[in-house]
Amino acid sequence: MMSYETMRHFADSWGLLYLFAIFLAVGAFMLRPGARESARQAALIPLRNDERGDM
Repeated sequence: MMSYETMRHFADSWGLLYLFAIFLAVGAFMLRPGARESARQAALIPLRNDERGDM
């Protein structure tokens, strides 16, 4: 069984690398060619005037 200190050391080192890899993947996804239009449409979602009226 792993001790708390061992688990914390694992999370401090590999967890940081894991989150950094996710950050790089999201950055690459947003900077890919063709992402501008989908990002623009996503930014306009709150401004849409939907006629449904349900919130």
